[in-house]
Amino acid sequence: MISGLKGMLVTLRWLGKKNITANYPKEHLPVQERFMGFPGLLWDETAEEPFCTGCMVCVRECPTQCMTAIMHDNPKAVEGTSHRRKIIETFEINLNRCILCGICVDVCNFDAIAMSHEHELASFARTGARADLGLLLDLGRKFQTEVSWAPKGADRNVASVVLAKRAAAEAAKVAAAAVAAKAEEAAVAEAPTEATPAPEAASAEKPAPEAPVAEAPVAEKQEGSES
Repeated sequence: MISGLKGMLVTLRWLGKKNITANYPKEHLPVQERFMGFPGLLWDETAEEPFCTGCMVCVRECPTQCMTAIMHDNPKAVEGTSHRRKIIETFEINLNRCILCGICVDVCNFDAIAMSHEHELASFARTGARADLGLLLDLGRKFQTEVSWAPKGADRNVASVVLAKRAAAEAAKVAAAAVAAKAEEAAVAEAPTEATPAPEAASAEKPAPEAPVAEAPVAEKQEGSES
C-alpha cells in the first residue's frame, strides 16, 4: 500500500513537467549535424551534374560490398561545360547491407558522396532497400541544403572553378607567347645589318690572276770541242 502511494506521488510530480520524449513517428527530434545516416551522392550545381565520376574506389573499399556503379563518357566534357571526362551512369546501394561506416566518404577524392541525415527509408517492397541513382542524388541534395555543405577540394572538383583555372592558364600561356614574339621581333629590329658589297666592286677589288712565266729553253751542251 505504501509503495503504491509512493508510485502515485512520482506520477503526480511528472504530470506538470514538459515531455522529454517525442511521439514518434508523429514527432521527430532534430538530429545532430555529425549524425551519419544513409550515403547520398552530391550535386555540382555549377555544371548541373553529379560530382561522382564512377571511379569505383568506394565500390572496391566498401567492407560489405553493398555498392554497384557504372561510368560512361561525359558529353558535357566534349561541350566544354565540365572538366569531368567520365560521369556516373548508374549507382545503386543495398541499404540492408550498408553498415553506415563512412569508408566510402573517406576514400572519395571527388567530394562525390556524403553520409546524409536520412535514416527512415523503410519499405514494404521486396526491393525497397535498393537505392538507385535518383534516390541517392535526392538524399545528397537534401543534405547539401540542410548543412550548407561545401566541397573540401573545390579547386579540383567544382567544375566552374576548374574551368576558370584552365582558362586563366591558357590566357597566361597565350600572353607569354605574345610577349616572347614581340621581344624576338624587337631583337631582330635592333640588330645591326652588314652592308653587302656590289658585284662590280667585288670584282674590281679581286686581284687579276698572274700570267704564267714561260721557261727559257736550256741550250744543249755540244759534245766535243772545235778544233
